[in-house]
Amino acid sequence: MIDKLDDLRIDADRMLRSFNELAQIGATGDGGVDRPTFSGAHLSARSWFRDQIEKAGLEFHTDGAGNHSAFLACGLKDSPSLLLGSHLDSVPKGGRFDGALGVMAAFEVLRTVKDEGSRLKFNLEAIDFTDEEGTLVGLLGSGAMAGHLSRDPLQSPRGGRQALAEGLQRAGLSDESMLAARRNKGSLAGYFELHIEQGKRLERMGIDIGIVSAIVGICSYRLTFIGRADHAGTTTMEDRRDASLGASAFTLAAREMVMKEHPDCVVNVGRMEFTPGAFNIIPAGAEVWLEFRAPDEDEFTRLDSALNQCAQKEARRFGLDLKADFLGRHSPTPMSAGSQQDITEACESLKLTHTSLVSGAGHDGQSFAGICPIGMIFVPSKDGASHAPREFTKWEDCVNGTNVLLQTALRFARIEP
Repeated sequence: MIDKLDDLRIDADRMLRSFNELAQIGATGDGGVDRPTFSGAHLSARSWFRDQIEKAGLEFHTDGAGNHSAFLACGLKDSPSLLLGSHLDSVPKGGRFDGALGVMAAFEVLRTVKDEGSRLKFNLEAIDFTDEEGTLVGLLGSGAMAGHLSRDPLQSPRGGRQALAEGLQRAGLSDESMLAARRNKGSLAGYFELHIEQGKRLERMGIDIGIVSAIVGICSYRLTFIGRADHAGTTTMEDRRDASLGASAFTLAAREMVMKEHPDCVVNVGRMEFTPGAFNIIPAGAEVWLEFRAPDEDEFTRLDSALNQCAQKEARRFGLDLKADFLGRHSPTPMSAGSQQDITEACESLKLTHTSLVSGAGHDGQSFAGICPIGMIFVPSKDGASHAPREFTKWEDCVNGTNVLLQTALRFARIEP
């Protein structure tokens, strides 16, 4: 046993071997992976992860939500678990680092602590959450574990009920098992996650580590601009009630408004459909899929109101009606102050540069708001690429982030003399 836990480091070569093995499961041949939740590749990755856990001499755990984890009993008697992890599912044709790095880093932390033989205040658990990416529902495993899951999203999931039902069957799960996967609040000491940034900020600044201060809130609407179908050749321009104009004008106006008045926020129109949808018919309807994100609750509420007002203004401008269907909302999630301090101290002990960042993407950690302390660690993404095969992070940065995760966990869980 080494004299100081501060000197403990991961085995970078061992972790690289594991990471590369995992990246071959669902590999697309262009550097990416295709492992949507409960697909054959995803289930194969989970089977591989279980084998690795058992080969390492760690306990394998799973639950009714299909969350898979490695467990190291290194805590005091009847102590809760400090969760470390992320997810092994990917978006279709995604990258090999998103989620997978966090799971492999957590797994390596447990192997390192097991090899060193230390006793801590808490047990350690390296977890792979189910359906973080939202192929079926989104934050499904972490939401179930935290007790946030209800029947409604299971009956009307974003990916369609049939896809969810078939996936659950392939994985040997059910709605009932999902709803029964909640853990007692007292069983969780905290949650830390290592993740690629998925943006350019760290790379541009030349900084090693991002310490996440908050995960943005995410809200979505389906907006329908309603006009009137007419002949596209015989109706003059001034006589038209063209739904496409309202939808297009709103998309541009929303961008300008957010950039000017809400510079820390983002807005996105991910889909726009016109009906009837013919060359020679003026669109009677234009359906817009709107999503926006904000880092704190007050601005989130203001942005919600501003975007709805903007849509109404553009509808009136072109003589249109507007229908707004609310589709869902995740509130902004601040990271725990103490967890951020632990990460900061870990960075400084490792002599790594660091900065505070807001996460513009959703993560499993937000499921545990109000349940236990949460912390997130970012490492640089080359060119900010993510959710694509070109997603890449230098292995040196992966190792740095994993050592920060290790030292953060030790600071959080060590037994004080």
